[in-house]
Order: sequence, then C-alpha cells, then structure tokens
Amino acid sequence: MHHLPYPASPQRRPAGMNRLAARIASIEVHGSIALVDATAFGQRFTAMLIGAGAEVASWQADMPVMLMFKEAEVSLARNLAGQISLRNRLACTVTGVEEGKLMTRVRLDFHGQAIASIITTRSAHALQIVPGDSVEALIKANEMTVVRDPKP
Repeated sequence: MHHLPYPASPQRRPAGMNRLAARIASIEVHGSIALVDATAFGQRFTAMLIGAGAEVASWQADMPVMLMFKEAEVSLARNLAGQISLRNRLACTVTGVEEGKLMTRVRLDFHGQAIASIITTRSAHALQIVPGDSVEALIKANEMTVVRDPKP
C-alpha cells in the first residue's frame, strides 16, 4: 500500500467522475422521476433521475449514453452475501491503493474499464484492501447520472 498525501492521484486532482459507456435498456417515468436501466459490459445498471421526466421523454431503448458517478459515491464490499437494496453492483479487481491520512483512493478494474472509489482510510484498513483483491463496487441508483452520448 502506498502512503501518499490526499489527494492521492499522481496528477493531484480532486475526486473525479467515473464514466461507463452504455446503452439504454428501458425507461420508466412517473411525474418528474425517471428510472433508467442501461447496459454496459453485459451488466444492467439503474439510475434514478429526479426532475428529468421531460428530458428523458425523447430517449429510446438502445440509445448510447454515458453513466457517470462520483468516486466518493462508490462504496466497496468484500464477501458481500445476502440481499441488498443497491441496484448497481460491480465485481471489480483492485489495481491500486493510494492512501492518505483520512481518505484513500482505491483504483479498480471493471471489465478493463478503470474506475475509482474514495473511502475513508479507516475503512480501507478494515477491509484490508490490496492490489489483486476482488471487491464489489456499490453505487446507489440516485447517485448514478445518465447523459446522452454526444458521439452516437
């Protein structure tokens, strides 16, 4: 484990956004709330968009989109068993751990796509995360953003 000051990235940038290219599978709208299901890497993801009812009205199945979620909104789990309400569960491999005094950035590989999670250093220690470990990245549907892909 590398012991670095926070922010831990070599570019010393603040927490960023994770991005996954996807295609819309289905859309359910009620009033101003939309549930958008999209598929990326053969896996279904769900985003709950509040205040987006009118915006998604023109969206259609198979439309290319970008799923976006903040590094700080990605929780990590090891050996998770049983039912859980989080819809977005990504089986990942840890590729790097950049530890700061209070916060730790965990770099992950999801089907060849780099994503990151920022968790407390206490949590990183409790989980004993090291490169090569298998973990699940968890993102609540209301923390997932969907934007139209500008290059269809």
